[in-house]
Amino acid sequence: MSLLSSLPAVDGYRKKGSGALPSAFAVSELATASVAAVGQELARLMTALNLAPTAPEVTVDHRLASLWFGYSFKPDGWDMPDLWDAIAGNYQTSDGWIRLHTNLPHHRDAALRVLETPADRDAVVQAVRSRTAAELETAIVAEGGVAAAMRRRSEWQDHPQGRAVARDPLIGWQGPRSIKLRDRLKATEARPLAGLRVLDLTRVLAGPVSTRTLAGFGAEVLRIDPPEWDEPGVIPDISLGKTCAYLDLKTPEGLECLKGLLTHADVFVHGYRPGALDALGLTKSKRDELAPNRVEVTLDAYGWQGPWSTRRGFDSLVQMSSGLAHAGMDWASADKPTPLPVQALDHATGYLMAASVLSALAEAASGNSIMHAHLSLARTAELLAVLGKTGPDDKAIEATAKDYAAAIEQSGWGPGHRLKPALSVGKAKMRWASPASELGSAEPGWPSLTI
Repeated sequence: MSLLSSLPAVDGYRKKGSGALPSAFAVSELATASVAAVGQELARLMTALNLAPTAPEVTVDHRLASLWFGYSFKPDGWDMPDLWDAIAGNYQTSDGWIRLHTNLPHHRDAALRVLETPADRDAVVQAVRSRTAAELETAIVAEGGVAAAMRRRSEWQDHPQGRAVARDPLIGWQGPRSIKLRDRLKATEARPLAGLRVLDLTRVLAGPVSTRTLAGFGAEVLRIDPPEWDEPGVIPDISLGKTCAYLDLKTPEGLECLKGLLTHADVFVHGYRPGALDALGLTKSKRDELAPNRVEVTLDAYGWQGPWSTRRGFDSLVQMSSGLAHAGMDWASADKPTPLPVQALDHATGYLMAASVLSALAEAASGNSIMHAHLSLARTAELLAVLGKTGPDDKAIEATAKDYAAAIEQSGWGPGHRLKPALSVGKAKMRWASPASELGSAEPGWPSLTI
């Protein structure tokens, strides 16, 4: 079985461009390699489906791949909302540092209850300073919030969860089974994923990056969110090419609608923690019953085994837990946590998720059995921690006007310009059929089934 398990060899694709995002770690190398993994697996799928007369060449623009790890969309004449809540950020404790992630109201409320303070940053600073990082992290998580104490790499490697993550494969494949792919008559050498239906139940940021990538090669992506859900500052970047709908899965009607959508999906991508789908009644056996021929890929924050396997988390928190922020502080000779220059764990995991989808499709197209793919931000952090730099750091990559497409994208918020794509696979060039749209801007249904 040839399911993707690691990054592709450098000689397996053509790389152009140079420079590096400034970091203690090989962030730009990770960007290029994870994007190349998508190209490699798409080339395999195209070959398996006889969409190309010969194995297509995979080309990655190193500079653009690095830039896509940041924001891909630049507004023209307006500003995107701030990415962070006013309380979110790093705080000094009595013995170190902790990061509070408060973008979601219930996460902010949980942190404030533990700290017994109003939503005032100065008050939070004072309250945090009197607590230890580990004690405060434990209390906030127990209250239903999300936080991460800053640890050294050595501390994480000795931590029970760090040891568990180190045992995880980069991409965990589970549950072998045989599937039959649906004929996609619209698929071509230029648009190899045309007609592929992808049901997207993911939130910021890795999952949406994966489905945005699939949409770029022609996939029909339907993203489902709870009513009134929003991710200010993020959605214009990652809803590109998708149909976005609201659906309340806590109601019988909403859950039945989702089940109907799943029966027509070729790919199911989700970011639910272990047991969360089961709680909705969507056990693996139920998903197999509803969509026996689907490809399924999922992720979580802290890995799929160990005491933190069900812990909520985000890229910025995993950087703190895993020692990346501490190593960055040493590298920068700084007196506070120094995170990666971009949310590299999210983006790299997202591209690896997209590559996993393509890998499973390629295996199925070749008549082989497939498995469900499991990835995590923490395991990607371990990859980054050992990945070597291949170029000098003196040529920092920063976006300029020439990095953006000339065409104006009329997003759901206003006009802007999108970065040029970083990946091509033979005649398959990335382009998106629709601009970025607001969440809940469409009805929950497959457009291709209503035309």
